[in-house]
Amino acid sequence: MKIQNAFRFGLFGGLGVLLAIAIGAAITSLATILTYVGAAIFLALGLDPFVTWLEKKGMKRPFAIVIVLSGVLAVVAGLVLAIIPVIADQVDTLVRAIPPLVASIEDNSLIEDIQRNFPWLDTQTVLDEVSTAVQQPTFIGSLGGGVLQAGITIATGLTGALIVTILVLYFIASLASLKRGLYELVPASKRERFIDLSEQISDSVGRYVVGQGTLAFVNGVLSFIVLTFVFQVQYSALLAFIAFLGSLIPLVGTITASIVITLGVLLFDGPPTVFWVAGYYLVYMQVEAYVLNPRIMTRAVQVPGVVVVVAALAGGTLLGILGALVAIPVAASIQIVVRQVVVPRQNEL
Repeated sequence: MKIQNAFRFGLFGGLGVLLAIAIGAAITSLATILTYVGAAIFLALGLDPFVTWLEKKGMKRPFAIVIVLSGVLAVVAGLVLAIIPVIADQVDTLVRAIPPLVASIEDNSLIEDIQRNFPWLDTQTVLDEVSTAVQQPTFIGSLGGGVLQAGITIATGLTGALIVTILVLYFIASLASLKRGLYELVPASKRERFIDLSEQISDSVGRYVVGQGTLAFVNGVLSFIVLTFVFQVQYSALLAFIAFLGSLIPLVGTITASIVITLGVLLFDGPPTVFWVAGYYLVYMQVEAYVLNPRIMTRAVQVPGVVVVVAALAGGTLLGILGALVAIPVAASIQIVVRQVVVPRQNEL
């Protein structure tokens, strides 16, 4: 390419770089909103098969949407109702434990108990260091800042959940019209092929969400039955919800939830119950990995196991939990495009 005016070429090149930087900065600023929108679209595509199934049974779409979303909100409400008794009970236990703790500190019985149980520990040195740290001017500020940050994080999470719920409602209500608008942007000569691929991808995402939800439902129900009626642990409903929510995350979700549940049982019930619970989850994870997951997810998305692992790891690294959730349907969508578009073109060469 012959350059007629180097200054003009450099100017337009610099403007292009600045425009690219501005677009990148805008995307970074909108990262949270784009995450909410992506999560809402993903959930809407996952809930659409249930809405479509109710429509086939003769129910009008608005009523079907209300029923499906009511079921989802009922699950969330159940989680909240399971958490509230635990928080109230632990706060009550903490309040009751404060007066004896203060009394034991005043009469030095607490220090004597620590020295008796941990003779190798230099108790006086530890107390001096703690006293020095508490007396620092920055201690109260750091403590208050940590509490404030925790409150902001909780409020942000609740706000995000509310925004995603509202977006899911709008997306699932207007999903058909959104698809039609997208299809009209494609040239008429390629529209039929594009619609076919898009519907296959949409169905793949829906089947994946249903499959992952089925795994989570199985884990949650079995956890509730085992923890409530077999081991009779405290707060079994809450722990079962943790198992359910954990199984919604591919690969690491079940093992993470199992560790949290085991630690909870250790805190609330102690040995030997915790050993039985840990043994149960070790067995269940093997059953899920080698029996349930292959049977359910292979039928849902038909993606090879190695692709599932690589996609989930890459998605989790790039976008966190949301990335891990959408990675597998994205991999399934890419596989559909490669199989039905790229491979036929290669065969024609």
